Amino acid sequence: MIKGRVRSVFKTVHLSIALVFGIIFVLLGLTGTVIAWLPELDRALNPELLVATQTESGIELTMPFRVAPQQVQQIMDTLSQQPSYGKPSQLTLPETADDVYVVSYKVPVEKGTSDLFRADVMRQVMIDPLTLEIKGERLWGQAGFSKTQLMPTIFYLHRYLLLGITGKTISGMTACAFLIMAITGLILWFPRAQIIALRAAFRIHYAGSMARLQFSAHRVLGFFAAPVLIVLAFSGLYFNQPDWALPVVRSVMTVSKNDKVANQPVTKEASMLTVAEVMQYAQARYPTARLSRIVLPKKPSDPFEIRARQPTEIQDHDGATRIKIDAYSGQVLQVRDPLKGTTGDVFLSWMFPLHSGEAFGAVGRIFISLFGLMPLFFAITGWLMWHRKRKSRKI
Repeated sequence: MIKGRVRSVFKTVHLSIALVFGIIFVLLGLTGTVIAWLPELDRALNPELLVATQTESGIELTMPFRVAPQQVQQIMDTLSQQPSYGKPSQLTLPETADDVYVVSYKVPVEKGTSDLFRADVMRQVMIDPLTLEIKGERLWGQAGFSKTQLMPTIFYLHRYLLLGITGKTISGMTACAFLIMAITGLILWFPRAQIIALRAAFRIHYAGSMARLQFSAHRVLGFFAAPVLIVLAFSGLYFNQPDWALPVVRSVMTVSKNDKVANQPVTKEASMLTVAEVMQYAQARYPTARLSRIVLPKKPSDPFEIRARQPTEIQDHDGATRIKIDAYSGQVLQVRDPLKGTTGDVFLSWMFPLHSGEAFGAVGRIFISLFGLMPLFFAITGWLMWHRKRKSRKI
């Protein structure tokens, strides 16, 4: 147990961070509770947009299935004939037979929009896998309270605070503050080296005093919550500001380089591969994986990037396997494989599954969604203790 001036410094740091970032902590916790179930809630709110026709007609297949490259190519060819859509930037493939295709188009930034608050907005077009007809569309990244925009809004509130690039920076700073607060809380919790003190450190007790109940609950639950808070804070930092987190990981682990790659030089007459051909190259490299997402080249030098999920990956849904393929030759230029990577690659591949709770299936997601209420609990009990102490000093 630390004492004296050092303890006072840790208490000041812990309290200052709580007062400055407390509201953001609560906001991130509550929105995290919701987006732990984002796909399910989004589908429940928007079945006419996100549920395939065959499910609506009574055929409900939920097992993962393979998407035919020829069907994907047919969708791309159909949309390319409609000039109102322009050039797509990304294609998300159905995970199950009752999902839809989602083709994304980057929306140009309006003139006069400040770079400080600029946010990437994607026009999502949903395609029915059975009829290949357009079911509808929405803007992902634009705030709104309609049922189609509600879940995207909550997601961007959680990750960017609806402030674009500035929000991303604030979220990174908040994650750092969260880490420091969790660590200082653990240090302040550490009891004296006595049996009676150790027992008290693990006990929530009332003894006729609300102040004692609040303090003991804050202290005990804070001890058990700290490891989870540290994981959530560091993973959140990695998602929003990887340049801040990666040097820390690289200092203790080996992380594969993620250098930008480009297509091999070709003649002017060379034609770019079709989406169907690129999918076939990716499936040849990973025959048992499910292809989940295709990022299309922005310019002639850019390769295709394929996202896939291998059967034994920790990360569910989209997976964490990334394959960059030359847009002209089909050569595999770069692979990020979470099952064969370095220790650092494996560590980083666990960040999202731990952050979302899906690393432990439904139980993990339930735990994370309930845990999102903890920052609110710590904010209330912490404020009550601070306010009581501040009031007593004035008397």
